[in-house]
Amino acid sequence: MNVLITGAASGIGSALKDVYLNNNHQVYCLDLNEINDCDNLTSFKCDITSEESLISIYHYLKNHNITLDLIINVAGIHKMASFVETDYSVMKKVIDVNLCGTMLVNKTFHSRLKDKGKIIIITSEVASFDPMPFNGLYNVSKTALDCYAQSLRQELNLINQHVITFRPGAVVTPLSDNSITDTAMLADNTVLYKKQATKFVNICKRFMGKPLKPEKLARKIYKKSLKKHPKYIYKVHQNIGLVLLDFLPKRLQCFIIKQILK
Repeated sequence: MNVLITGAASGIGSALKDVYLNNNHQVYCLDLNEINDCDNLTSFKCDITSEESLISIYHYLKNHNITLDLIINVAGIHKMASFVETDYSVMKKVIDVNLCGTMLVNKTFHSRLKDKGKIIIITSEVASFDPMPFNGLYNVSKTALDCYAQSLRQELNLINQHVITFRPGAVVTPLSDNSITDTAMLADNTVLYKKQATKFVNICKRFMGKPLKPEKLARKIYKKSLKKHPKYIYKVHQNIGLVLLDFLPKRLQCFIIKQILK
């Protein structure tokens, strides 16, 4: 198979790169950071929010008569933030990378996708849950991405192409590691939520549980990507606390969170 992977320099993307290479597939990688080329691997240093950069890579594929069996959208960023205190530029960047960048990648490379080809979109377990305080910006971007995946699925289903959504819980990646640091920075910088954000740091450390290794997630994604008729949505390593909280009425959710952070 010819596989294109975004965000392939680290974390889930890097693990996916390795599992496809180890199974003798041809891999094309996109990332802001450089990736060393090797047998069956061609990498491109680019920003997925840059249409010019993506079009340049598209022309490379077209000029070399390369078509794709699979596009895997991994690239994303995380930001703990207070909606009413965060700079607009920060909010825009999260949406641009997590949502618009993915949309742009699929739009740009779709014409290189083979008949009955597949697109995988990695969202997050939070996409199906009510947001927690200070994680709302990330939650909004991933929920919108999840909605986009379903919309794209409806369209591509009409021409016999598959869109598969993966909603993983916490995974050992630079992104998940940074979320704790990011929460601590929020506690330092916020004016409105100084006490609550400080408590939230400690809650996050306990609440995340044991993150899944990216290699394990990558193997699962690889296995499902080979299926002729995969499921539309796969939930992986969900946090039971978030699952249970989501069952409660919204008023009760707000009351509980307020009491915990009081």
